[in-house]
Amino acid sequence: MQTAVLENGFAVVAGEIVVFNYDSQTRAYLSQSTEYLPVGVSIPANACTDKPLAVKSGYVVCRNSKLTGWEYQADHRGETVWNTKTGQPLQITVPGDYPANTTLYEPATPYDKWNGERWVTDVAAQKAAEIAQANATKAALITNASEEIAPLQDAVDLDMATGDEKARFDAWRKYRVLLTRVDTSSAPAITWPEEPAT
Repeated sequence: MQTAVLENGFAVVAGEIVVFNYDSQTRAYLSQSTEYLPVGVSIPANACTDKPLAVKSGYVVCRNSKLTGWEYQADHRGETVWNTKTGQPLQITVPGDYPANTTLYEPATPYDKWNGERWVTDVAAQKAAEIAQANATKAALITNASEEIAPLQDAVDLDMATGDEKARFDAWRKYRVLLTRVDTSSAPAITWPEEPAT
C-alpha cells in the first residue's frame, strides 16, 4: 500500500500513514494506528505523525500544550492526596504534578489542621465535638428511658402495676437519674450506666 503524502496537514497523495493517538483531555499518549487517507483528508483528531518519547518510569508521555511535540509529565494517577485546607481526600486522575494545596500525608483525625509542614490536631475543636456527641447521646438515652417509664408510671399511679412492672419502673427511674448525673465534659472517657433489662 502506498504511503500518504501530507502538505499543510492534508493528504496530497492518497495512502496509509502511521499516526500516534493521544487523549483529548489529558493529552496522554494512547496508541499507534495506521490510517488510510484519501486526497484532501487530514489525519484524525487527537493524533499526530511524530513518534512519542520513550517510556520513562514515574512519568507519562503527553502531547505538549501547543500540540507541537511530546513531553514527559509526572504520573501520579491512582494516588490519593489530601487537601491541606479541608483535609478531604482527592484521587488523582490526570497526569502532572500534585495539585496545589495538597499533601501525601493523611490527617489522623477530622480535627487536624495543616501547619505548612504537617497535620496538627486542633485539640479544642476535637474536645468540643466529643462533648457535643456525648450530650447528644445522653439526651437520646434520657428520652428513651422516659419513654420506657411513661406507661409504667400510669400503671403505678392507677395502682394497677404488677410486681414486675414496679421493679422495672424503679429500675428505669434509677437509670434515668444516673444518666442525668453523667459528666459529659469527660468525653470520650465516659462510662455510661447500664440500661435495665426490658
